[in-house]
Amino acid sequence: MKVIESIRKNTIIIIAITLLVLVLVLKDDFNNIVNALCNINLWYVLIALVLFFLYVFLRAYVCYKTVDNKNFSLMESFKHNVIVQFFNGITPFSTGGQPMEIYMLTEHGINANKGTMYILQNFVFYQIALVLLGSGAVIYNAIYNLYPKVPILQQLVLIGFIINTLVAVVIVFVSFSEKFTKFCTRIMLFLLSKMHLVKDKEQAKKNWTERLEEFHKCAKVLRKRKSLFVSGILLNVISLACFYAIPLFIAYSMGDYSSMGLSAAITSSAYVFLMGSFVPIPGASGGIEYGFLSFFGNFFSTSKTSAILLIWRFITYYLPMIVGAVVFNVDERKKKI
Repeated sequence: MKVIESIRKNTIIIIAITLLVLVLVLKDDFNNIVNALCNINLWYVLIALVLFFLYVFLRAYVCYKTVDNKNFSLMESFKHNVIVQFFNGITPFSTGGQPMEIYMLTEHGINANKGTMYILQNFVFYQIALVLLGSGAVIYNAIYNLYPKVPILQQLVLIGFIINTLVAVVIVFVSFSEKFTKFCTRIMLFLLSKMHLVKDKEQAKKNWTERLEEFHKCAKVLRKRKSLFVSGILLNVISLACFYAIPLFIAYSMGDYSSMGLSAAITSSAYVFLMGSFVPIPGASGGIEYGFLSFFGNFFSTSKTSAILLIWRFITYYLPMIVGAVVFNVDERKKKI
């Protein structure tokens, strides 16, 4: 009941922010934006949709290969990832997808501990891929200075990149050194208890130890399955590249083939999502749109950037949310019959 109430509350927040964003985007240049939307080449929009499908499919394929269970098919993995799009979209910082995925894995006879380990493995692949593409984006922008109009936002992105990199570094340290991890845990718990942020130190220690043991098991498995580790990262890099390239083909649909290249599109998208990681609202609504207009606005006119934003946001956020909600509800009804 609490989950349903939370979904309703977050849905209301998303709708309210979406309407506000639409008003802000359309109010100053309504006619030009509508004109751009009415004259798009649908074939390029179809390519953008195919790229998003590839993004979801490749992530589903990595999950399928990670689980490697006879009760878990590639089709089931794809369905899970579609549903995860919905739960990530309605929760702040996309935190709802992973618990839902673990729950769905248990329905295939995979116990929660193993399910958690598989999800952690996928998180490792994704986080490393995110840092690799983020590194490329930061280096590319350092060379070509793509965003002279928004120097402050570039600094925010750099902070986001550093945080994501630190997460990846911590993952590596935790993976290879249990002693180091336990030492860090003791220091952190000591500091948090002194700051009165942890009330029950022993219970917190127990909870952290359990989580870290799960992560160590995950790391040991990955060290043994080296081909999975390499292919998992590579496929996540490709899937993110597909995702980041979507705005370029939306620009092509409006007849603009020269304002932006593939490298600039991937860099700009990476910057948008690095900045969006700071926004504690479902779907990072508001922040993502602002970041998109700021970074892509360095390449296109205001009206064209707004038109691209509207199609891009629908393809990458609202459409998967709708499809994910429908698949989830159909799946739940089947279980009740």
